[in-house]
Amino acid sequence: MGNELNDLAILYEHPLWFAPLFAALARRGVGYAPLRPGGDFDPADDGRPARVVFNRIAMSSFLRSDEHPIFYAQALLDHWRRAGARIINGPDVLAIDASKARQLSLIASLGLAIPATRVVHRAADVEAAAATIGFPLVVKANIGGSGAGITRFDNMAELRYGVSANELPTSVDGVLLVQDYVPVRAGAITRIETLDRAYLYAIEVSGGGAFDLCPADACVEGSAISMTAVRPDPALIDAAERIARATNLDVGGVEVMIDDRDGVARFYDINALSNFVAKPLDVLGWDPHDRLVDYLIATIAEAG
Repeated sequence: MGNELNDLAILYEHPLWFAPLFAALARRGVGYAPLRPGGDFDPADDGRPARVVFNRIAMSSFLRSDEHPIFYAQALLDHWRRAGARIINGPDVLAIDASKARQLSLIASLGLAIPATRVVHRAADVEAAAATIGFPLVVKANIGGSGAGITRFDNMAELRYGVSANELPTSVDGVLLVQDYVPVRAGAITRIETLDRAYLYAIEVSGGGAFDLCPADACVEGSAISMTAVRPDPALIDAAERIARATNLDVGGVEVMIDDRDGVARFYDINALSNFVAKPLDVLGWDPHDRLVDYLIATIAEAG
């Protein structure tokens, strides 16, 4: 790194998702150090790679490598924070991002509705948890990405077979969620993006009932996912901003669905990896990366 400290470093794993961000930084003449989570770090070294470090580690990284960086990055970002770096979406945010159970607990603590859920860490406890939920239900991996690790069961016989045949989803931390299968009104979920804990934009995402509703460019290539810009009800925007503040989320998305059985808005996911919507000029009419770069410039100035 030399003697001169970088203003900005970006820690990322996916090779394609952040090309639009890098292009937006280049347009504005903002330099940065691209960092990939490999090698090692010395816990006794008080160095930092930049004044500001932007965490872009994806939960779906475990799908691309068994040697994923999710837990390593938590320790690394915490180390750099102790060394004085300003971490955007820091280790505490990454820890929430890496636990759907923690996300749901946080959301419920704000008085917001979530799908009925039980959290377990043993396959032997899944059947009893399911009996309190009812069917249909889904079993989810606590750490998921791009819809990975979600299986629907329509009755107890199916679930018992899944348990006995060792066909339940697996989570890299060993934790599972047994959750009510919510029939989503009009087949679409709403993803509300926030920046600096304030509303940025929202889209409705539908995919023919699929669990993978990732809106980024690399996710939708060749998929049936459709996206529409929307302005949610003010109550939903307020709720998303409350979640962002409670999470200390610098940039990220909050996902909500309307339960078709009772019309209740049920929040179910906090995603700290907002790589934004594919083809933003077509969907939104503007590029949110420009606003993100404004935020990065301001954060660098504040970090001194």
